[in-house]
This record gives sequence, structure tokens and C-alpha cells, in this order.
Amino acid sequence: MTFELANKVAIVTGGAAGIGAAAVRHFLKEGAYVVIADINADQGEAMEAELGPDCAFKYTDVSKRSDVQDLVDFAVATFGGLDIMFNNAGISGTMQPNLLDDDFADFEQVLKVDLLGVMLGTQIAARHMKENGGGSIINTTSIGGMQAGCTVLSYRAAKAGVIHFSKSAAIDLAEYGIRVNCIAPGGIPTAILSSATGDAEESGTTSAIRRIIAEDRPLKFDGDTSDIANAAVYLGSDRSRYVTGIVLPVDGGITAGNPRNPLRAMLAEAMAS
Repeated sequence: MTFELANKVAIVTGGAAGIGAAAVRHFLKEGAYVVIADINADQGEAMEAELGPDCAFKYTDVSKRSDVQDLVDFAVATFGGLDIMFNNAGISGTMQPNLLDDDFADFEQVLKVDLLGVMLGTQIAARHMKENGGGSIINTTSIGGMQAGCTVLSYRAAKAGVIHFSKSAAIDLAEYGIRVNCIAPGGIPTAILSSATGDAEESGTTSAIRRIIAEDRPLKFDGDTSDIANAAVYLGSDRSRYVTGIVLPVDGGITAGNPRNPLRAMLAEAMAS
């Protein structure tokens, strides 16, 4: 272990499960003090009890300014500062077959959590960082915010907004030594896909979607939450001190292009004849 985050104080929103929980554990292993922020108090408090005195849980609804302000104040009061803000909390909304069938009933809540939550977390963390030597802000977007596609359109719009907001914030906050970057996960097995499809478990529609993702992915093995957490460690550490305003896809190559290329098969057939 390199202890790349030694003595840094980090907040991870959505930290009680999935990508957030993996980031909490990786940050702790690298020497950070970590505040777990989530609306799931049972899981958050269980993690706090399991992981020991270098982490603490704070109930937080990231769509509410007062909750985010209380969260930052709590981190500063508990651990003495704030160096890394990982705005990771997110929800998917419900999948609809196509645009014409979508009633956008989930629009307001998805935008509040996925976009406004990131904006509030960035702003309020930056206000502290500005007066205390800077810091690193990491925002979770999605490859769905980078590439157009069907279904979960509110989610795609919110995640695209995260990218543009983060690049703008990176420019705005650079003079204060505050870096702002995005991580764009893709094809990472977490509960967010099951919640979008309505599957109680990894079955049915969820499993079919995962098979399609695997076929469209150049790297033929599954990523997991630790891959995103490793990216977050890099962006939170001093190794990335000259990196700001980027979108880092962690997706097995999905955004690079589709490997199912009929031209390859056509050329092979032509050469064989």
C-alpha cells in the first residue's frame, strides 16, 4: 500500500453501497479519513462500525443544500478539514422502451440527485477548499452522459450535465488550487441497473442488458467497483496534481468503439475466397 491519500480528509456521497462503498474502502486503505454520506442510514452506520475510527457516517440527501452544507461542516469538525469531495450519489430513473412512451415522471428527482447534488457538493466543498489550500473534487458521470442512446433519458441528460458543469467548474475554481474531474463508469455491475429495469435481482432484463454490454465492449472481462475506486484514488491524490477538467471513462473500452465489426468478417471471407 502506498498511502497516497495519507492524512487527507475525503467525503464520499452515496458511500454506503456500490461504487461509493468501494471508494470509501480504497480511500481508507490509502490513509485518508473518510466521511460516508448516504440516505441509507442502516448501511452507512454498519460500515462506520466495521471500518473503525478513521471513518464516520453522516446522513445526507444530496439534493438538499442544507444537508450538503451540514455534511461539509461535519467533515471539517470531525477530521479537521476537507481535501477530497467525491460527488458519487446517483439514481437512474425507470427505463422506458422509447422516448414516446416516457412520461418523465422521474425527471425532477433524477435531476435533483444526479445533477443538482453534484453542483451543490462541488460549490459547498469548494468554498471550504478555497480558504484552505485547494483540493480535489471528483464527480461521477456515466458513459450514458458521453454517448447518446435510448432509455433512461432523464438520467442521460443529468449525467451529460455533470460533464459540462464539471468542466466549467474546473475552469472557475483553478485559481484557488481546486481541481474538478469526472469519472464515467460503464458496464460496472451495481444495483443502479436493477433499479432502472425493475428487476429484484440480477436476472431477466438486467441480465440481458449486461450480455449486450459485454458484446459491445472491447475488453472481454467484467469491471467492478474497485476499478472506479482506483480511478478516484488517482484523481484524489497528488499524482493527478496537473489534471483538471477531464472525463475519465472506466468502461472496458465501450466509448472507444464497438468491437462487433462486420468489415473484419467480410475481409476475412474475401481473402479466403
